[in-house]
Amino acid sequence: MTKFSDLNLNPKVLKAVEEAGYETPTPIQLGAIPPALEGKDVLGIAQTGTGKTAGFVLPMITLLARGRARARMPRSLVLCPTRELAAQVAENFDTYAKHVKLTKALLIGGVSFKEQDALIDKGVDVLIATPGRLLDHFERGKLLLTGVQVMVVDEADRMLDMGFIPDIERIFSLTPFTRQTLFFSATMAPEIERITNTFLSAPARIEVARQATASETIEQAAVVFKPSRRDREASEKRAVLRAIIDAEGDKCSNAIVFCNRKVDVDIVAKSLKKYGYDAAAIHGDLDQSQRTRTLDGFRAGDLRLLVASDVAARGLDIPAVSHVFNFDVPSHAEDYVHRIGRTGRAGREGKAFTIVVPKDEKYLDAVEKLIQKTIPRVDNPAKVGKPVDDTDTAEDDKPKRASRSRSRSRKSDKPETEPRPAEARPAEAAPEAKTDDKGRSRSDRGKSDRSRSGGKSGGRDGGVVGLGDHLPEFIALSFDERRTG
Repeated sequence: MTKFSDLNLNPKVLKAVEEAGYETPTPIQLGAIPPALEGKDVLGIAQTGTGKTAGFVLPMITLLARGRARARMPRSLVLCPTRELAAQVAENFDTYAKHVKLTKALLIGGVSFKEQDALIDKGVDVLIATPGRLLDHFERGKLLLTGVQVMVVDEADRMLDMGFIPDIERIFSLTPFTRQTLFFSATMAPEIERITNTFLSAPARIEVARQATASETIEQAAVVFKPSRRDREASEKRAVLRAIIDAEGDKCSNAIVFCNRKVDVDIVAKSLKKYGYDAAAIHGDLDQSQRTRTLDGFRAGDLRLLVASDVAARGLDIPAVSHVFNFDVPSHAEDYVHRIGRTGRAGREGKAFTIVVPKDEKYLDAVEKLIQKTIPRVDNPAKVGKPVDDTDTAEDDKPKRASRSRSRSRKSDKPETEPRPAEARPAEAAPEAKTDDKGRSRSDRGKSDRSRSGGKSGGRDGGVVGLGDHLPEFIALSFDERRTG
């Protein structure tokens, strides 16, 4: 069996790896490290949680161990889609480079420009950044990328989802053509394939698992239910979530709850806390310091439930997550793989539950098609469809619905051509044998005039321009009176 000591890494790097407790590389590390050390471009494709970060961090430290950084000209660049992933990569560098004198800077939002500028001015060997903040520094004239020797793009498919591809292409154009590029992704969408063909030169392709597959150590399940009413869907979903958590009991030592929208993240977190669950929210709109505190608490075991948007779906190294709950089925099937990949990491067992309402079934079908596996359906542990507080509201609605129904039935029961009852007709209801100068009775003349105008005095078939399909009786009467007056 191959060990890290067989991979020609710097001895000081090997010492740090051993101190971290690792001996055997994962498949993606075993495939990516040798060609990276040879200076080749690398295209790594592997599911989340397989150790991609160490797959590029270890060879980068080895390659950068000799040399010295110059002011405002970093020697290497690592691009990450989210602040959390960038911070995790920085932690990995701290762990594996502690015996090597390398400097680094972390450029992410939510941190003062002044502090970051001070680090860049001193010169850094490793620059770890999100695309937006990196370009902000560049446009302010505080950064030059012409000295980049090694460039890494991590979680490239997430970059695509977040709309960073134009920024990535611009950043590529600012770096030297002779750079070495290490490109890592969990899936390979056509747009990602185009970029790799454009910016990578004869890359060594390492694919250690079928694209978009879930780990076999994760037990998956779907809870399908139909809400009692549309306006109660969200509250009933939250009841289902609580029931699943309760049913798992002590087996659910900690868990991540994923929602599609940031607003739902806050609502679900507040709801869980209201019912006595230890929960906190994390999403992109929160202050960076708050996000860091929440993640640190979850990693340390001080927080049981982390309610998150997809900002936490990829790259976060939290190895001991027992459960993942999908409060919403993700609209992009690939996100499902990344979400449930937060559990069952490093060979551990994990469970993933997905709550499905009728409108989500098409997304669930897409997920099953992607992972080429049917997700088992399990019974709903909550009494959904009969909420405790539903009685009063339902009773209030019944008369309104019945009233509308009776109104519609009265209209539909009456034929369109049915005339009004005789007693309902004023004036012309009792025809008189009066004739005009042409010998026509008044009632006949009224019918003739109204038929020429396309209308009737009493039915729904009559048509008068501007009045729809009904001619009110009083209008017909006024016409008749003027004619006879």
